[in-house]
Amino acid sequence: MALPVLSSSAVKFRRVLAHFPQELSLAFAYGSGVFRQAGASAEQGETNMLDFVFAVDDAVTWHMMNLSKNRSHYSFLKFFGPKKINIIQRYGAGIYYNTLVPCNGRVIKYGVISTDALIEDLFHWKTLYVAGRLQKPVKILAQNENSRLQAALVSNLKSAVTAAFLMLPESFSEEDLYMQIAGLSYSGDFRMIIGEDKSKVQNIVKANVAHFQKLYSTILQDCPQVVYKHQLGRLEASIDKSPEGQFAQLMALPKTLQQKITALVNPPGKNRDVEEILLQVAHDPECGFLVHQGISGIVRSSSIVQSAKTILTAGAKKSVTYSLKKLYKMAKGGLKKTS
Repeated sequence: MALPVLSSSAVKFRRVLAHFPQELSLAFAYGSGVFRQAGASAEQGETNMLDFVFAVDDAVTWHMMNLSKNRSHYSFLKFFGPKKINIIQRYGAGIYYNTLVPCNGRVIKYGVISTDALIEDLFHWKTLYVAGRLQKPVKILAQNENSRLQAALVSNLKSAVTAAFLMLPESFSEEDLYMQIAGLSYSGDFRMIIGEDKSKVQNIVKANVAHFQKLYSTILQDCPQVVYKHQLGRLEASIDKSPEGQFAQLMALPKTLQQKITALVNPPGKNRDVEEILLQVAHDPECGFLVHQGISGIVRSSSIVQSAKTILTAGAKKSVTYSLKKLYKMAKGGLKKTS
């Protein structure tokens, strides 16, 4: 199955990429500076910060080369060298961000993650941080021939659909599905309480349904529980909500999510295997809620550590500036809703 992500030959993104070491296994752009969100003007899209993620096979070597090319992008951590930067990178979601970087007349933020850490997150949802971004439309700018990474990218999308099916009712619309998927990586993220526009998920989906269709159409067409009429842009779903159907879906979820769910229902000190506990969950009327709680548990811990890291990776001044920008966007979103 070909990777169902959106490629782009957009010159502005490739010009940004040219400023960095080219040893990348995957590079993509994402966020409101790339895909316009509902309620935002075209002018806002042209002025919003551009967000990038670079996956690299050897993070120490990549940071060493980037320090040589772009030393000013780094906080005071640059004085400790690439090995220490890589140690900081491995904490939390395993990604190191340089933010509020001026580049080609725009302000950008870019995260660096090791290819192995990315693959682990895509397959197992260890942190759901970068995997969550790749469940929404992105613009792929560079990708090497790594078959394991390719398989992990597809696996992540299939897992997102399975988790969404478990949390949705028996019948739902195509937009309902994309709303559920887009919200996965925001479940439990404390920044959704303070720091993000509360309508963020809705704004992402409403303006980008066609992009979500392109991303998920192959998976949905292969799904026996869904009649996907792509030409009409319509999805007709009838999800098996029997205990047997839910058990099959629970068993297909990523490993970390299965562990989080079992921890919610398994009393401390009781030694039962995962399969036995998930069979119990499949019979529980609150099955969908338990899946949601499990996802929230993954996201909560990784988002807290990752945000705390920002003080180190961005430095105090940039951290304050970045946080204020987020708060301004949140307040603006709130004002739009009440007006």
